[in-house]
Amino acid sequence: MKHLSIIIPEEAVPASIVDPRYMFTAVNQFLEAEGEDPMFEVQLVGLSREVRLSNGIFSVHTDALIDEVKHTDLILIPALSGDLQRALEINKPFIPWILGHYNKGAEVASLCLGAFLLASTGLLNGKECSTHWLFAEQFRSMFPDVELVDGRIISEEQGIYSSGGAASYWNLLLHLVEKYANREMAIHAAKFFAIEIDRKSQSPFIMFNGQKKHEDEPIKEAQEYIEKNVSARISVEDLAVKFAIGRRHFVRRFKKATNNTPLEYIQRVKIEAAKKYLETSSKNVTEVMYDVGYNDTKAFRSIFRKITGMSPVDYRHKYNKEAAYA
Repeated sequence: MKHLSIIIPEEAVPASIVDPRYMFTAVNQFLEAEGEDPMFEVQLVGLSREVRLSNGIFSVHTDALIDEVKHTDLILIPALSGDLQRALEINKPFIPWILGHYNKGAEVASLCLGAFLLASTGLLNGKECSTHWLFAEQFRSMFPDVELVDGRIISEEQGIYSSGGAASYWNLLLHLVEKYANREMAIHAAKFFAIEIDRKSQSPFIMFNGQKKHEDEPIKEAQEYIEKNVSARISVEDLAVKFAIGRRHFVRRFKKATNNTPLEYIQRVKIEAAKKYLETSSKNVTEVMYDVGYNDTKAFRSIFRKITGMSPVDYRHKYNKEAAYA
């Protein structure tokens, strides 16, 4: 039997505690219904016997304190909420405990913004990581030695797992069920919980909002120029000339300030505008393409799919109510 420790940090999101516990206890029930032994011993592990969450609205009673757990196979870190710097500070006592068990062979998985606590252990340094797309820039600022992978639902490396934002952690839970049990049980769980199995990307859900928390004013002005001229055909050379910065130096400064190259930024801004049109207007894909400054259908569709993981037509049918019933 595999021992699973779901830690209960202060400022944890209650659903990200309840959901994994439900998933793995349900798998035990599925196995028992088939005449097999249960596979998981699930414990809620904390720094105290009771942890109050969501400003005291919820109260979680732990099964064990961290120093009472002598062995575990998998540590699950729930999502955090609120002021993340404060959340990390008050949950520091978990860090040596997580490191100690990882060094003894346990695997560690974070759900959504639990990646911030996982990264605080240092275990992610030099490794890939997933987290909620909305907090990507804050994560990069706080943990520059971690390779944050935009859009990916699941990252896995050397027994360390992380998941994308919000409800996408269900896909990591299915991934872990498949690893510890088998594919058949993962499919059973996916059907029971009505989860789309093997979903790889949170790209369709990302809303691009350029990183402007930097002090490079000319680059900030370039960002604003791009965003105000969505329908224009803007080249990197045009921007470098407009802001009187040598092209190579402009590209380096832009990348350093925004974490995107100028070309990536232009594309992301245009595709974000295209998404809005496709979601809310009656315009067809070709009309939207022209509205955001593209005149090559193949190029537009290719860039749209690269950024969102979907074709423009599929995106429109997914998010535009009128299109869905057309």
